[in-house]
Amino acid sequence: MSKPEIETKLPVPDQPALEARLRELGFRIDTPRTFEHNTLYDTPSRDLRARTEILRIRRYGDTWTLTHKRLDDSAITSDPTRYKTRIETETTVADGEALGHIFEHLGYKPAFTYEKYRTEWSHPSEPSAHVVLDETPIGTYAELEGSPDWIDRTVPQLGIDPPTCLTDSYGKLFLDWKQRTGSPADNLTFAEIAPALASR
Repeated sequence: MSKPEIETKLPVPDQPALEARLRELGFRIDTPRTFEHNTLYDTPSRDLRARTEILRIRRYGDTWTLTHKRLDDSAITSDPTRYKTRIETETTVADGEALGHIFEHLGYKPAFTYEKYRTEWSHPSEPSAHVVLDETPIGTYAELEGSPDWIDRTVPQLGIDPPTCLTDSYGKLFLDWKQRTGSPADNLTFAEIAPALASR
């Protein structure tokens, strides 16, 4: 099933403080801190990237999910520099590794891998909206997913400065980090990033 996805992302300098604020506002944890491994697939010539699409296999805990995303050019938000709007088609699969082999036989190769520990929060008054905390190898980020109005209301309630909101993907954040640090890492994984951080 396809659905629009509207979200904004922001760096989290103080995760315990943000979690405490979420609890004060009545948010509850839907999914406790869980390891997540993501692989993006593309053709050798990066055809999907050129079309601003992603094809992803994700393992979140014991659940495998296949996702395709594309930009929703028809969507209008109050501030397109703060919100990313995409059409998302997603389904769970029984065996993500087997699906990955199928993709490779069809000409799609692993293009980028990224990992994080994710905690998912929601509020009883808006169960379709979510705040997720992503602990990545290069820092912690929060993602707010919901309607623009809900995001506009929630950002200041969380004590977040709106100009700090981002629409960058984790791939873009990783490339920016590589440029700043000179890291030779090819993927945003704990195994590749930890040695680079230890040597700094």
